[in-house]
Amino acid sequence: MFDIDKLIIGIDRGLRTVFAPAQSLRDVPGDALPEAQLNEAQRRQSAALMRVNHTGEVCAQALYQGQALTARDPSAKHALEQAAQEETEHLAWTEQRIAELGGAKSVLNPLFYAGSFALGALSGLLGDKWNLGFLAETERQVVRHLEGHLERLPHEDQKSRAIVTQMRDDEARHATTAINHGGADLPSPVKAAMQASSKVMTETAYWL
Repeated sequence: MFDIDKLIIGIDRGLRTVFAPAQSLRDVPGDALPEAQLNEAQRRQSAALMRVNHTGEVCAQALYQGQALTARDPSAKHALEQAAQEETEHLAWTEQRIAELGGAKSVLNPLFYAGSFALGALSGLLGDKWNLGFLAETERQVVRHLEGHLERLPHEDQKSRAIVTQMRDDEARHATTAINHGGADLPSPVKAAMQASSKVMTETAYWL
């Protein structure tokens, strides 16, 4: 039976994800490194890429919270909630770095959150093996996306690079955990659709 209390809790978490400052239990990667002397173009590039990463973490929060809302198996639900906790830390890291670079978060985050939450809830309704398979494929695509950002970030910006590197490692672990809990391999058309929607999000968040 659907639990209205869980939905209310999910809405509350969504509001806090989009509008409240995120908190991290772990130290921010690279926080002790000195701030590099970036020129204006490098600073704008780093800030834009970190804005994309922040929006990606907003979407990840929404996906996991939507999936956890409809997950059936307790171990699957626990895996989703654990991943969501680490995504909250990523949210805090990217938010702090955007501020340090003088950038701004995406104005479209509420829209991205709502869409991702709906997708997560739908994947959960399809059953836990597809729910976890969706999580695993999402994380694989995020890993590739973060590796691309490591190529595009200015080499001098070691603080941003440290954050993105740790995020990449965490996301790869989340994908492995999802497979180990029984995640199914998604059909190729679904993977392609996920890549297309991710491209829209990343290109839009880069500018807005």
